Amino acid sequence: MNEPPISEAERKMQFLYALRSKGVTDARVLTAMEAIDRGPFIRGLFASRAYEDMPLPIACGQTISQPSVVGLMSQALQVSSRDKVLEIGTGSGYQAAILSKLARRVYTIDRHRRLVQEARGVFEAMDLNNITAITADGSFGLAEQAPFDRIIVTAAAEDPPGPLLAQLKEGGIMVLPVGQSDTVQHLIRVRKTAHGLEYDELRAVRFVPLLEGLGKDG
Repeated sequence: MNEPPISEAERKMQFLYALRSKGVTDARVLTAMEAIDRGPFIRGLFASRAYEDMPLPIACGQTISQPSVVGLMSQALQVSSRDKVLEIGTGSGYQAAILSKLARRVYTIDRHRRLVQEARGVFEAMDLNNITAITADGSFGLAEQAPFDRIIVTAAAEDPPGPLLAQLKEGGIMVLPVGQSDTVQHLIRVRKTAHGLEYDELRAVRFVPLLEGLGKDG
């Protein structure tokens, strides 16, 4: 016998419960993740799995991170409503959309023109007017808009990229995965203080590598 389909309210409740059970407890982050539907960011075969806590493939050989990782990274970033945020690795646009509910302004960069164009379309449809999406080599950051209060990188580098650290405000926070792409990576938080950089290791993760240059479609 087929199970009856669950209601939108039940699905949201299950989604938020899954986030909390994985350690996403910040009230502002949970509110943002309740407000932003993950469905429009996933196309094709995997659209029906949009509400599961798992990474899924998207165009250009990239992935959309599992919601709990998006939530944990957003939480670690400690974004205030006055902050200007830089995201490296737009991907589907889901992480930038969450950040748009937390920050004053979000700049997001991806090396794949197609991903940026598709994300822009979703941002427009959702009326998220405080996001600027740019096709560029994200490893260089966005010097013309620096400094940033917060920087988030959704691709793994061996070390935090120097240009990004230079574009982080004193008192600012950067969250990113570090490590070789084919082994275990660690999600770290970097705080820029008057006396230098402070590092916190948060958890093991798995992300695509941070690559230089534009994608073949860019």
